[in-house]
Amino acid sequence: MPTIAIVGAGPGLGLSIAKVFGGHGYDVALIARDKGKLDALVAELAETGITAEGFAADVAEPARLTGALQSAMARFGRIDVLEFSPHAGLTMTAPEDVTLEVLRPQIDSLLYGAVAAVQAVLPGMLEARSGTVLFTTGGGAVSPSPMLADANIAQAGQRNWALNLHNTLAGRGIYVANVAINLMIGTQAPEGVPHRAPDEIALDYWTLHTSREQAEHFIGA
Repeated sequence: MPTIAIVGAGPGLGLSIAKVFGGHGYDVALIARDKGKLDALVAELAETGITAEGFAADVAEPARLTGALQSAMARFGRIDVLEFSPHAGLTMTAPEDVTLEVLRPQIDSLLYGAVAAVQAVLPGMLEARSGTVLFTTGGGAVSPSPMLADANIAQAGQRNWALNLHNTLAGRGIYVANVAINLMIGTQAPEGVPHRAPDEIALDYWTLHTSREQAEHFIGA
């Protein structure tokens, strides 16, 4: 069975992606900080016949994240698809208010975490000459939002690296893409706020994985 690892798994988009890929025959490795929440997701997936297991790790701690992915590979075998979408928290920081202290958690989780995750699974993908890596960022990675300046910096770096990986790994059988989500994820939102259900967004990830063409997919109003 092929396996997808979802880093930053939660009850919203992460769970929806797990259901889409699991519905196509994938085993699912879920990685997030809270083991109890992971167990609840595993149980929900099991009700639909999807085999999943949770591996607790903080993406801001590279050694623990690497260990979690190694445990997932020991359990399921090679990771065929890596989806990276952790949430480092929103601090509503204006560009002129960015400090090293404010920026560091975003860089640690979104950029360094992405590097650690990819480095854990890439050797197996390169050996098999097959694999998919899907990064998730906010729309601010493409078009900066003044009140999310700290997250924008980290996500823009992550996006830049994703596009570089797309250009350099395609000839070696590995597909990499960035998904920039520029709306609220949910089935409901305040009036006038653009939104889209996580189950609908998750279908885009499957389309990207199977078409293996575009380096970036922008989801907006």
